[in-house]
Amino acid sequence: MIDLYTAATPNGHKVSIALEELALPYTLKVLDLSKGEQKLPDFLVICPNGRIPAIVDRSADDFAVFESGACLIYLAEKTGQLMPTDAKGRSRVLQWLMFQMGGIGPMMGQANVFFRYFPEKIQPAIDRYQGESKRLFTVLDGHLKDHEYLAGDYSIADIANWAWVRTHRWSGVEVDDLPHLKRWLDAIRQRPAAQRGIEAPPSRINLTKDGDEAAKQFSEQARKMVEMGQKKQDKP
Repeated sequence: MIDLYTAATPNGHKVSIALEELALPYTLKVLDLSKGEQKLPDFLVICPNGRIPAIVDRSADDFAVFESGACLIYLAEKTGQLMPTDAKGRSRVLQWLMFQMGGIGPMMGQANVFFRYFPEKIQPAIDRYQGESKRLFTVLDGHLKDHEYLAGDYSIADIANWAWVRTHRWSGVEVDDLPHLKRWLDAIRQRPAAQRGIEAPPSRINLTKDGDEAAKQFSEQARKMVEMGQKKQDKP
């Protein structure tokens, strides 16, 4: 049994999708980020960085894993699925996983902050992060022109990138001019495990669109969290 400490974010959904794909039994432990539950002492024992997601493998002496990419690798290696075991195949998956961890996630995350949550509209910052997100999407599109999935068969690399890219509209970036990326997005969206994974837990808003009242309320709450974080950083 796996305990999954998570919230309704792309990083959180990466791990719930993987657990669903692998058909591993897990217990969902949802943390309220707006209340700072990810910073409580009990959770910091599991994840010193105070971020979701994290897992605890109850079948392996309560072994804890934090960082979403590390969780995906652990689960794939534990089951022998969603990642090849040969050196080259494993490397291809890890390359595209690192592409998401070091590029797609951070760039889209910053686009979200400056486009949605930051109290001031700093257009150069918005342009910078939306532009870099679009550049990375173009890299994916070019690769997917000749590949059904990112690294051979469907893998944790696809799960990690899809969980983020599917929310591109929330970051203010469109993909209508990227047909191969759109094909890949649609194909994974049709997978039952992916559908179940993005509902564990369900988001209060639909991150694939914007403009409704729920989205506005979500943005306002996130804006307050950003402001609180700024104030803590400004303290001597």
